[in-house]
Amino acid sequence: MSHQLCTVDQAAQELALHPKTVLRYIRDGRLPATRVGKSYRILRSDLDAFAGFASGRAEKEMSARATCITEISEMTVEAAERITTFLQSIALTGDAGTPPLHLQTAFDPVAKTLKVVAIGNPSDVGRLLEMLHLHIRARA
Repeated sequence: MSHQLCTVDQAAQELALHPKTVLRYIRDGRLPATRVGKSYRILRSDLDAFAGFASGRAEKEMSARATCITEISEMTVEAAERITTFLQSIALTGDAGTPPLHLQTAFDPVAKTLKVVAIGNPSDVGRLLEMLHLHIRARA
């Protein structure tokens, strides 16, 4: 177990997130951290577990990642917010052994479209798309 400490900025850089997002994860209790003065320090082992790495390092075996962009038309602001929240809750499921699923959404109020970008393990992205399809079908 590594006792090396990381700053919020270092963690954000390694996770490819904004530092404010890392702070939100800490405040929500999703990422363990210790407060030192006015800042936080994160154990390397906790950061690796949060990122889905085993024993402090990414596995060296062959892996595949899928990137999928989905556009949903005829959306209201409220419906786009519901779908975004629904998809984010799906993306956060799993344990420390589950590779992270990155999710971004963008709503265009003029075109009334919601774009969903999912990046991750092909099977996880497929499951997310399946859940999205079921959610949209149930809405119709």
